[in-house]
Amino acid sequence: MAKSSKYTSKQPNEQGVIEWSDEENKIWSELVARQLKCIEGKACDEYMEGLEKINLPHDRIPQLHEINAVLERETGWQVAPVPALIDFDEFFRLLANKQFPVATFIRSREEFDYLQEPDIFHEIFGHCAMLTNPAFAEFTHKYGQLGYAAEKKDRVYLARLYWFTVEFGLMQTDNGLRIYGGGILSSPGETQYVYSDKPEINKLEVQDVLRTPYRIDIMQPLYYTISSIDDLFDISQMDIMSLVQRAKELGLFEPKFPPKNKLAS
Repeated sequence: MAKSSKYTSKQPNEQGVIEWSDEENKIWSELVARQLKCIEGKACDEYMEGLEKINLPHDRIPQLHEINAVLERETGWQVAPVPALIDFDEFFRLLANKQFPVATFIRSREEFDYLQEPDIFHEIFGHCAMLTNPAFAEFTHKYGQLGYAAEKKDRVYLARLYWFTVEFGLMQTDNGLRIYGGGILSSPGETQYVYSDKPEINKLEVQDVLRTPYRIDIMQPLYYTISSIDDLFDISQMDIMSLVQRAKELGLFEPKFPPKNKLAS
């Protein structure tokens, strides 16, 4: 998680304002317009309601205090500016304190379609609307507390739970399959791919998720679905660390993807 990045996060000035260039605001504007079209009829209701509450500007990158005012009112959360990449320790510490890390840079035009590391568009457009939902917010908070207290070798298992829920979570609703994971909601390619016949989609069982390997640089071969956002609240009340211990005993499932070649790792 603390690998190097070619991007540098922008620092807020004394007033807490980040100065974005016209080109950066234009990239934001184009990303938002494209993705709003893409998620129509695919994002879950909770996300769309959250998006309405946050009321994102379409013509410029929002300032963090604008997002904070809404999150504070709805669930007591805040967003916190961070460098382009942070380590697990800092990541869990922030979540445990109801602070969602936001890398304050936006992708270049060359990486408009796909960016491996999370930028401000991914963090704010992908995640912040869901953080207005109490069940989702509680799950994320509890997850941060668990992760912050966990040993390093257990954090790898916890990372899988976050990956298959907060980042790439799906929900099976009365109206069909809906997306709540920010990694899908901020990616046009992944949004379309989820609805193709390519990925395998299974009902979420925490024990299974903890044993499922993933790669961050490919379309996911497997997703897990919940049936309601309240399922996340229920998971947050489980003894997750005992499930982690059991997952360690059982071992990982066979990966559903080819290994990265050694040069790329």
